[in-house]
Amino acid sequence: MQPVAHSLPSASSTPGAANAAQRLLQIDLARQAVLREDKPMSGLLPEPWIERSWRRCLVNGHRPQQAVGFDVIPAQALRRIEEANHTLLTAARPVLGQLGRAVAATRYFAILTNADGVVVDVNGPVDRHDRRAEVISRIGVDLSEARVGTTAIGAALTELQPVWLHRGEHFFDANASYSCAGAPLFGPDGRCVGMLDLTGIDAVERPELKHLVMHSARSIENALTLNQPHDLTVRINWPGHNLDEDTDGLICLDPDGWVTGANSAARQMIPHLSAALATSIHCSDLFAMSFELLFDGAQPRASGQRTPVEVPLWSGLRLHAVASRAAGSHITAPTGLATKPPLALKDVETAMIHQAVTQAKGNVMQAALALGISRATVYRKLGNKNRP
Repeated sequence: MQPVAHSLPSASSTPGAANAAQRLLQIDLARQAVLREDKPMSGLLPEPWIERSWRRCLVNGHRPQQAVGFDVIPAQALRRIEEANHTLLTAARPVLGQLGRAVAATRYFAILTNADGVVVDVNGPVDRHDRRAEVISRIGVDLSEARVGTTAIGAALTELQPVWLHRGEHFFDANASYSCAGAPLFGPDGRCVGMLDLTGIDAVERPELKHLVMHSARSIENALTLNQPHDLTVRINWPGHNLDEDTDGLICLDPDGWVTGANSAARQMIPHLSAALATSIHCSDLFAMSFELLFDGAQPRASGQRTPVEVPLWSGLRLHAVASRAAGSHITAPTGLATKPPLALKDVETAMIHQAVTQAKGNVMQAALALGISRATVYRKLGNKNRP
């Protein structure tokens, strides 16, 4: 077979610049290359993860022409799954209802799964007379990659990123009528707890649904984070961004300043939150300021307009933050943030160097290497008092 990739529009230009027929032709050529000829798909599809998923399916012994079972797990196992995912279901149901209304006229519907790809809830216009819709929208059906091949559900849970999948980009021929968008869901501890999917059958390709499902997943993650037991919520964003939106980072603290949960946005703004996934982390490890200042300046959540304050990170970057007390919290505010401003940038740098030297048990060379600066800089910033 002669290479044809150069005679077609690039995958990145479809479906906007090329028509739907060309898009489907590209998919068919990619299937021909990978699934029938065992060749690389050479950029025929926009996302390399699709080929990775196809190849995982082949390694697992699947073939595209096989029938797909869409098996429902046993009732006893399903009860355990529903109990284990009660918190996820509670956080997700309001969002699923909003999603169902948003896609009501598009022939797409929403599916929520647990971290293993088992369906735990569905919302939207499901045509129960269409077997293709019925088999994937049953509570308890296993839609993992191992069971039903490449889908937005299996891909989002494996790749841990939002995805869009159209028609023949699904591995099995029997699934070529589906189009779907999916996004993983991360819990307050940073671990994947499930995924959110929008699926259409014989529907017009709508890659913009990837943005919708990402936005909805963020709302579910925020609800999961705020449902964690906590006394203080710290809402963060970069300067210039309005606070009190779904794009904010959320960090929940107990009365002693220990982090009880954080959403994905906070983990992206402060990577140390992700690095400390398996260990407890204190607020003072995140912000280069006394953590008590956040508690001092906290306001009740229902107090109306709240003025953000500038908080420095140990990296030298700065965020805007608003701290609010959780319902029922007994935190007091004896001093107020206005009387204790954040550290100046030079003080943050000095504090970082002090911390590195302390962690290195006084070994200045080791601290300098950890910070990526010279030993002379360490001595200079510390006023030469540690010079031998």
